[in-house]
This record gives sequence, C-alpha cells and structure tokens, in this order.
Amino acid sequence: MLSPSKSILFITVIIICLPLTTIRSQELYCNVSVSAQKIQGSNREIFQSMQRDIYEFMNNTVWTDNIISYSERIECNILINLDKQLSADEFMGTLQVQLSRPVYNSTYESTVLNFVDNNLQFRYVEFQPLEFNPNTYTNSLVSILSYYAYLIIGLDFDTYSAKGGTSYFQVAEKIVNNAQNAVEAGWKPYDGSRNKNRYWLVKNILNEEYSGVRQFLYQYYIRGLDKMESDMQIARTEIYESLRRLQEVYRARPDPFMYFLAVIMEAKSAELVNIYSPAFPEEKNRVVQILTEIDPGNENKYKEILSASR
Repeated sequence: MLSPSKSILFITVIIICLPLTTIRSQELYCNVSVSAQKIQGSNREIFQSMQRDIYEFMNNTVWTDNIISYSERIECNILINLDKQLSADEFMGTLQVQLSRPVYNSTYESTVLNFVDNNLQFRYVEFQPLEFNPNTYTNSLVSILSYYAYLIIGLDFDTYSAKGGTSYFQVAEKIVNNAQNAVEAGWKPYDGSRNKNRYWLVKNILNEEYSGVRQFLYQYYIRGLDKMESDMQIARTEIYESLRRLQEVYRARPDPFMYFLAVIMEAKSAELVNIYSPAFPEEKNRVVQILTEIDPGNENKYKEILSASR
C-alpha cells in the first residue's frame, strides 16, 4: 500500500500526464487581418498592435464551458478594413466575418458564414488589454468581437445538432442588450440600412419564425454534405429537402426583411451551384425553382446550374 506522501505524488503525476485534449481550451482558431491603407499619415505601428491584440483576444479567450481539443477548434476569419481615423484612438470601417466547417470524410471546408458588418466604429488604445465581461458593456471593440465570437460558435454548433447553438446566441443577444446606450452604430433596432445590423441578426436567429433556417443548417450538413462521400444522390436529396425548409420561411416572410435568411444564402449560393450542377435535369429544375424564389438576388448564378453539363 502506498504511503500518503507517495499517493499524493502518484495522483499528481497522473494529473500532469493527462493528455492535453481533455483540458478545457479555447474554442476558436481565428485568423485576423487589419487593413488601414485608406488612412494616411498615421502611426502604422498602431495597426500592427491592433491586429495582434485582436488575434490574441479571439484565440486566447475561453468563450464556453465546453472541453474542446486543439484539432476541434472552430476555424474562422476576422477581416477589418479601416476607412477613417476620427481621432487618435477612434476608427471607422467594415468588419468581415468568415466561418468554415470541415465536411465529414473529406478535406473540403464549407463556408457557413461570410458576412460584412458596415457599422464598425470603435476606440482602440494601444497596449490597453481587451477584456470581455458578459454582464456589462465595456467598449465597442470588445463587444463587437465578443458578439461575433458567440455568433460563430452558435452557427457552428447549429450545423452539428438541431438548434445546438441557442445558448451562445443568447449570450450574443445579451451583448446587444448591454450595448443599447452605446454611441456607436449597429447595436440598436434602427441602426444601419434597412435595419440590417447586429441587433436584428441575432434577434432573427432566436426568433422562432426563423427556426426553419436553423433547421436547414443542421439538415444541410449532417444529412447532406457530411454524406456526400458515401452517397452523393441521397445527400443531394437531403439538401433539397433542407432547402424546402428555407422556402417555408421565405413564404411566411417574418420581419424584418428576411435578414437571417439572406445572410445564410449569401454564404451558401456558390456551394449550391457546385453541388447541383452535375445533377439530373429534373433535380436541377426543382432546386433552381426554390433557389430563385428564396434568393432572387442570385438568380443568374443559380441559372448556371441548368446550363452545366453532367
């Protein structure tokens, strides 16, 4: 029998030797780019510091209570394009968020989200740490980055389980609610063009009238793309059925302005063309009929499916 001191040492060794994959870790593998080419005569080093600080904030923050291995981290991109410097520490521009998801049994990465936020305005003080507090609004940059971190995580989880991202979208909604007194645009119902902003995006996602869009994401990936390698025809049939869910949402026309649906279709349009271009003519016609109805802005793109040869 081990002595008490040896038992403690034995337990310590076991804990130290546990594989790193079981340790609670960061959820995101986020590439960050900050471009400020339109801003002239400024200290360029501040933009390098900004990019480094945003990268460390996105990748080193522990956003959830999940145990995630390094290989399971969610791959995404944050692309910031600064147009104006309003003062020594205040900037305006756009932010593009890209989320991709690996497809089962393949090397293919599928785009889940490719979204541009045109209401980017924030203050950044070099060497001042970025720290997120879910219970209060600290500053615009931290809140925007945290909002999109939870949006990314929520959408990724939705592709693996039906409405699996709800709790993360609720945190994003809380960030929006905390920012209602912020002077920067993008947080309030009336900000932005045709109410297209951070407020309405997360409200749409959590609105039960849009539940078909979230169900689409789950069926599209789990029963569709993830089955492509094993049975392409069955996979395409499941994707068609998932598109019918979007058609139901579109025909119900929940307010405001089909925003969440439009965001998802912007990310999926090119991929859908590639999926159905080699399909049989009857299948092509059925799919194109739905796509041109629910996403008329990309009608010409979808017509490429009809003219593609098998």
